[in-house]
Amino acid sequence: MPTSDASILFLGKAEDPYCARALDFCRRNFRHVVHCLGKWGDPLPEAARNWEGDYIVSYLSRWVVPPDLLRRARKAAFNFHPAPPEYPGIGCNNFALYEGATEYGVTCHHMAAKVDTGPIIAVRRFPIYPTDDVASLLQRTYDHQIVLFYEIMSLILAGKELPRSEETWTRPPFTRKQFNELFRITPDMDADEIARRVRAVSYGPWQPYVELGGYRFELAPGKANKP
Repeated sequence: MPTSDASILFLGKAEDPYCARALDFCRRNFRHVVHCLGKWGDPLPEAARNWEGDYIVSYLSRWVVPPDLLRRARKAAFNFHPAPPEYPGIGCNNFALYEGATEYGVTCHHMAAKVDTGPIIAVRRFPIYPTDDVASLLQRTYDHQIVLFYEIMSLILAGKELPRSEETWTRPPFTRKQFNELFRITPDMDADEIARRVRAVSYGPWQPYVELGGYRFELAPGKANKP
């Protein structure tokens, strides 16, 4: 039986196993949980727009929470961001691989009107290995993120205040335009630059590309390594 009377609005990603685990935890431990799961481009559901309660929990959510909804969270509105404070915005793991970072992480932070700018609650860090690609780094990121989720939600269950990290965001959030540009390879790039981009963006059907003679050529999936 749930033990907490705190009311939760859970915003998450549809058809995601980690999101399902996080939502299951909330349902098992909090009596009043409203949940909305969606994909990119879905409108914010009416159940969320009309909600008022104690906590908004955003976990891999595809929505930018509007300021008027943030204000209706009486105690806190926070997000679990799948990257450390050095990588706010979109395509975070891709930019970390592109820059050759040796450390990555996940962040829990209060939500503000502008995405990935609110005060940081906690950060959990782990190494990036030379053998990592997008798939392996994402998998480990989600593993650490669910652990951070359990840690933060356990504090709420225990009636404790959320911690305040001394860490801050180190740069403005990466944009969709910057992320899309990372996929583009041009003939003037040297071999190192091309290799960095291939490592940073090759993931299933999403592949780097080059445009020549009015045609667009994409790297074949699974061909990210040199022969």
